[in-house]
Amino acid sequence: MSHETSKLLSSTARRDSSEIANMEKKREGVIEGMSRIVSDPYYFLHFMAFFSYLPIRSSAAPYTSHRLFDREIQAFLAFLMFSAIKMVREETWEAFVADSLLYAKIFLIAVSLIMDYRVAVWFSIIFSVIYLLAQQPAFSKLGTAKKLTPMQLEDLLSDGNTTKYWLIEFFACSSSKCVRSSRCFPELSITYSNNLLSFGTVDLGLFPNTAAKFGISLAGGMSQLPTYILFEKGVEVSRFPDFYVDAAPSLPITKKLLCQHFELDRLLLDYINGT
Repeated sequence: MSHETSKLLSSTARRDSSEIANMEKKREGVIEGMSRIVSDPYYFLHFMAFFSYLPIRSSAAPYTSHRLFDREIQAFLAFLMFSAIKMVREETWEAFVADSLLYAKIFLIAVSLIMDYRVAVWFSIIFSVIYLLAQQPAFSKLGTAKKLTPMQLEDLLSDGNTTKYWLIEFFACSSSKCVRSSRCFPELSITYSNNLLSFGTVDLGLFPNTAAKFGISLAGGMSQLPTYILFEKGVEVSRFPDFYVDAAPSLPITKKLLCQHFELDRLLLDYINGT
């Protein structure tokens, strides 16, 4: 067997192995998504609410069936279009799911109005009850970040033997902004955590009294959350957003935004260069 043939076979084998690995990841993602639908109340209740449309639809009057079918096709295509746009624009799965469910609810209620206004009212009540009873779950993994209590954070900031920099995320699971961006911080920690920079999280839902100590306002529906503070040798050097309530971020939290604001690439280069 020639050297070129051997290289070709090796390249083909690596490509096939990569494709198999990607397919396996997709399969695992689908299985994880289905398990979350079944196990998490937020997704399960929404699934049951949307599924209940099928038996209600089958009882629609014959004279409205044709017109209703046309509107269903239009609503479905519109939903696909908006979802495709959000899939491109949104950085996290949590944000994409939240927006997609919102569009699905709007289109379902709009289509239900054609069938019977009482059906539309019924779905409006169902979605309101789900909103009160269940909350969209945040991304559960921490990456390399540490979950901290206020006392642990104080000890770390006052300890001279810890890393030079600490980037801390202050969040609350009851904040929709925190849920939408919950995937960003763990993924950043995996990329940028090193002996110079460490990552940590503090849940202000569990420790609300800590917010005032770090100049974080919980007023206005927790509009300042999530808040990110970078400490250098225990002293705050940067934060996002600023101290003021009006300075709450208008743009969605993304990894690129946090990376640029806190100059994480520069800190990583400093670590690599030993400066």
